[in-house]
Amino acid sequence: MNTLQQIRFIWKPLVFVVCLIPAALVVTDALELTGGLGANPVEAILDRFGNWALRFIMIALAVTPLRRVSGWNWPSRFRRMLGLFTFFYALMHFLTWFILDRDRSMSEVVEDLAERPFITLGFIAVLLLTALAITSFSTLRRRMGKRWQTLHNAAYVIAILGVWHYWWQVKKDITEPLIYAAILSALLGIRIVWRLKKRTKRALTPVRPAA
Repeated sequence: MNTLQQIRFIWKPLVFVVCLIPAALVVTDALELTGGLGANPVEAILDRFGNWALRFIMIALAVTPLRRVSGWNWPSRFRRMLGLFTFFYALMHFLTWFILDRDRSMSEVVEDLAERPFITLGFIAVLLLTALAITSFSTLRRRMGKRWQTLHNAAYVIAILGVWHYWWQVKKDITEPLIYAAILSALLGIRIVWRLKKRTKRALTPVRPAA
């Protein structure tokens, strides 16, 4: 079994199961089988799903730096799965808020979107994630051509919106949002450095005269 076969038949299923563990723990904690959700279970579920959505998008954005620094190509095989799990946990975060916190009241949803900016940011992030999830399949990628990469560059915007959403939501202790902001700054900063180096290299490369 070669490396690609190992990734497809062993590592991808294993990573898939591991990525589902946080969601499974929410269910088992809600049933008080593995713990509990505290005095405010809805808030606990919201926090867990939201935090895991942020964690997964950070991990997904770390794939390219890891690949370039290490020289390994195999991490890129997991990027799509990590992106889809980002969408999954963000969607669960949104549905928990919509169904359990706002009791599916559209009037309350509209009021929150209009009056609470951090919810507006989170809603925009979920919409963008939905677009990325729908277009993540190979068939649509081929049909969209260059437009696909342009759309999927929205992952950077989503990460910024996610951290911003969390920062504005927190009222007192901003330690965790700061940690996410620092990680995101590093992940985006290294990309900016690489792009600037690439532009500098192009500018310094002498143009060969036409024969």
